Amino acid sequence: MAIRARVTRNQWRTLVPAALAALMAVLVQPTGAQAAPAAPAESKPVYSYDAAIRESVWVDTGIDGDSDGRTDRVAVDIVRPREPAQQGRRIPVIMDASPYYSCCGRGNESQKKVYDASGKPVQFPLFYDNYFVPRGYAAVLVDLAGTNRSDGCVDVGGRSDIQSAKAVVDWLNGRARGYSSRTGATPVTARWSTGAVGMIGKSYDGTVANGVAATGVKGLRTIVPIGAISSWYDYYFAEGAPLYDSGPDWLSDYVESPEARARCGAVQQRLVDGAPRSGDWTRLWSERDYVPDADKVRASVFAVHGMQDLNVRARHFGQWWDALAEEGVERKVWLSQTGHVDPFDFRRGVWVKTLHRWFDHYLLGHDNGVEDEPMADIERAPDQWSTDGVWPPGGTRATTLRPRTGEAPGVGTLGLKPARPGSAESFTDDPKLSETDWAAQTDTSTPGKVGFTTRPLSKPLRLSGSGKVTVTATPSTSSAHLSAVLVDLGPSTIRDYAASGEGITTLPERTCWGSSNSGDSACFKETKAKTADVDHTLFSRGWADLGNYASEYTGRPLTPGEKYTITLDLHASDHVVPAGHRLALIVAGTDAGLIDPPASTPRLRLDLARTSAKLPLVGGVKAFVRATTGVPPRATAPEDGPLSGVRDPRAARIPSA
Repeated sequence: MAIRARVTRNQWRTLVPAALAALMAVLVQPTGAQAAPAAPAESKPVYSYDAAIRESVWVDTGIDGDSDGRTDRVAVDIVRPREPAQQGRRIPVIMDASPYYSCCGRGNESQKKVYDASGKPVQFPLFYDNYFVPRGYAAVLVDLAGTNRSDGCVDVGGRSDIQSAKAVVDWLNGRARGYSSRTGATPVTARWSTGAVGMIGKSYDGTVANGVAATGVKGLRTIVPIGAISSWYDYYFAEGAPLYDSGPDWLSDYVESPEARARCGAVQQRLVDGAPRSGDWTRLWSERDYVPDADKVRASVFAVHGMQDLNVRARHFGQWWDALAEEGVERKVWLSQTGHVDPFDFRRGVWVKTLHRWFDHYLLGHDNGVEDEPMADIERAPDQWSTDGVWPPGGTRATTLRPRTGEAPGVGTLGLKPARPGSAESFTDDPKLSETDWAAQTDTSTPGKVGFTTRPLSKPLRLSGSGKVTVTATPSTSSAHLSAVLVDLGPSTIRDYAASGEGITTLPERTCWGSSNSGDSACFKETKAKTADVDHTLFSRGWADLGNYASEYTGRPLTPGEKYTITLDLHASDHVVPAGHRLALIVAGTDAGLIDPPASTPRLRLDLARTSAKLPLVGGVKAFVRATTGVPPRATAPEDGPLSGVRDPRAARIPSA
């Protein structure tokens, strides 16, 4: 579909009133009158950052999360230009609602809010205030309930978290009450606000933006979720398989203020009771799943996600994106090769420029064409990007590939032809081995995994979107976990997403983005790509508890010796397997460092005739046939021994920084 033909539900909401207004303007224009000047294409830094108004307001959320007999108030710190208020003009808002402003900090330098002796905000983390306040925006940073200077309790993506931010959007639109202090009765209104709000944030902050958008609150014009969660169940579990050896109570305790921690024991216990480590779906997870409410989203969405994010995994982006697409929500995406990294730290100059134009369009109404530009930017190699008019691109088809036995045990082929009935391969779960261990031994018979590869490709093969792997397995014990990973077998230079910077190196040099004053610098440490030369690249994975075979969200004991069929959801990705490389599917048990092992150590026998991968191939079956026939280029990867790759994945417990 051509870009200019891409009119979404959100665009119709604004196009029709705008068209009527333009028509009326023409009809009532006096004879000889000159047309009004065109709206500016870009906001300029014409206001004083040093003279900006800095204030704090406490907004009533309307709920009593800590059960102290009064409704909770959340602290809202604001920086806004003074001049528009003096001139009687209203301005839009860029808002970041977070639990991390006092416990952990934000950004690559872990900046926290800083106040003067009277409690007035002096330093805001990140560059949003420095850059956008001089351009006519207000920067609003919200302490979620139970954190920093707010009342209430942290409930990890539940009603309290989401209402913390939604109430502020309501206050900015005149629908909620605000006060000059945490306990006082002096009201404060936001007469300076147009009511147009854009929410932005990485990780937990972006998750809250997703949740608020899913309420359909009026006034929220756009959200920019970066590495954000779309369903909290999928943060802690993967189809019943537990991750991180922790639950939401741990995270709540981690981010809460000391005083909230002392009064919020009941909320903590509800988090424990509602999130059993069995992996079964409960009402707690229903409240924290935003995907079913994509039909309520009024805001446009500019999503950013690292395809190698092993903290907030790309499944979160993929299922949210697909739901938004089905509802016709206007949207844009950047997909990087990094892990859990902000685009300010992997594509800084382009990011600031693009974000500026995005907010100018959706919050100031500037007709700058950003909504007609390519929908997707994809990082193909470190600092090398391509674009797509729509994403996944046109012609992408779910294509079924099937594993077959090969000449050596556990080393088979992957293609279109199904395996013969009765064909099987077996492996024994080894909780000490990770996906990197398996991939390094793809072509070697090892007891802990089975692998299936295509022949060397004669043409590049692109996978774009979310895939699935269906496995029919017979376990030897009453519990079993499964992993499926996709691997590009061939040499490449990639971002080293498993290193401490998750694909970036922080440099001592600084560059400045906006205005500074004595209390808040606009200058931040530069970064560069941290790369690794590898012989193979893992680019998508999925996990499940085989006991969830009958229901994605409810497990049951297995009967040893019986066959079970389950489908594993692979994380969204966009990867090109070059000519000369091979595509591999690996099936194994516990992915060490990423999922927790089962109660037993099963041996699993795969029925290959009933095992398959449904992958999003650009060009579908025809593209696969073209890529797997003909004469491939000469391979340059070593033919014998393990394939080098990134180090083992690091387990991450919280969606932070």
